[in-house]
Amino acid sequence: MQRRLNREASSLPELRRLAESAGYTVVAEMEQTRRPDARYQLGAGKVEELAALVKEKGAEKVLFDNPLRAIQAYNLAKATGVENIDRFQLILEIFTKRATTTEAQLQIQLATMKNELKHAKEKVRLSKRGEQPGFMGLGAYEADVYREAIKKQVHTIQKKLRTIREKRVLHRERRAELGFFSISLAGYTNAGKSSLFNALAEETTRVDNALFTTLSTTTRLIEFSKRKFLLTDTVGFIDRLPLTLIEAFHSTLEETIYADLIILVVDISEPTEAIEKKNNTCLETIERIGASNVPVITALNKTDKLDEAEIARRFEELKEKTKNPILISALKRTNLDALREEIFKKLEGYIHASFTIPLTNEAMPLLSRVHEEADVKKTSYTNNAVQMVFESNREFAEKVKKRVVELNGEFKTESQP
Repeated sequence: MQRRLNREASSLPELRRLAESAGYTVVAEMEQTRRPDARYQLGAGKVEELAALVKEKGAEKVLFDNPLRAIQAYNLAKATGVENIDRFQLILEIFTKRATTTEAQLQIQLATMKNELKHAKEKVRLSKRGEQPGFMGLGAYEADVYREAIKKQVHTIQKKLRTIREKRVLHRERRAELGFFSISLAGYTNAGKSSLFNALAEETTRVDNALFTTLSTTTRLIEFSKRKFLLTDTVGFIDRLPLTLIEAFHSTLEETIYADLIILVVDISEPTEAIEKKNNTCLETIERIGASNVPVITALNKTDKLDEAEIARRFEELKEKTKNPILISALKRTNLDALREEIFKKLEGYIHASFTIPLTNEAMPLLSRVHEEADVKKTSYTNNAVQMVFESNREFAEKVKKRVVELNGEFKTESQP
């Protein structure tokens, strides 16, 4: 069900996909064009139509694309005899079904509790009028007692998430010490991020045609052209992603904030208007989480679904509206070399360095560390010295330089394109 203004596009197709991803069978769709009604969101006449349709189809729940206030959900439940939930609650249901890690489960619980806290007093008040679907059993509570119970749950969840976040920060710091660039995959849900992750990392993570298959980050060390990178797959974005969910998933989305490069995956096989809308949604979300200064490459994915003429036409339309676009097919692994080349161009702070130090016992720990934390290209030994050629980020190279000087050696660097 959607209520919209004349100038607004219909969101029913995406709502249907969300419903199916949550496991629902959609038996009917309804739409109304008008301003929102304070009592029902819909007009009173449309509510009567909705109630009749629910009865005719034997529907067990009504899904709204619009946000529902507690009073609206209560009035709709009373009129239709079934629970009415909005888009936010539907997305939470999907997240709950798909969460596999402790962190993701806790983040979803946090978003759920914060949403419940926002409506707690009103829901308790309405329940005292008489129970309706979605408002069952709350009348036994006093509003303040119910709110305090929720606040305690929120505090407990936040404490657990802080512990997990501290571990994540330590892991991130350790990865930074290793001298590898971090690449984050971002994009609208179902754009093909996980497929591209699999193609670049030669992994097999879950991939299907449902929305939100990835709710927690997966990071792998990948290598191409003898360089190593950390590649991270993240939760998918969606239009009107509620702020509460962005806040709840902040620790997960931090992997994007701290990345050296974002690959923004866009499904080029969709209608151009949808592509532009979803691309803008992703860029807005990246800005909202504080990652707008991170360089972006746009991977225009799923070219395998279009013929060459249509690919060329769409690329012309999109090349000025997307950041550094590259045409690819993650599924068919087409044009991934061009994507890798673009990655190299954006990560031009990579350092190609060499040093020569006296071959002493003090030199051995440094040689071992460079082997462990950088990409060693060549090691040459003489009777009394050792020369090493390696590549790493600038920060690690500076640490090596400092130690080489301490060991009375010689250090040289050359930036790589």
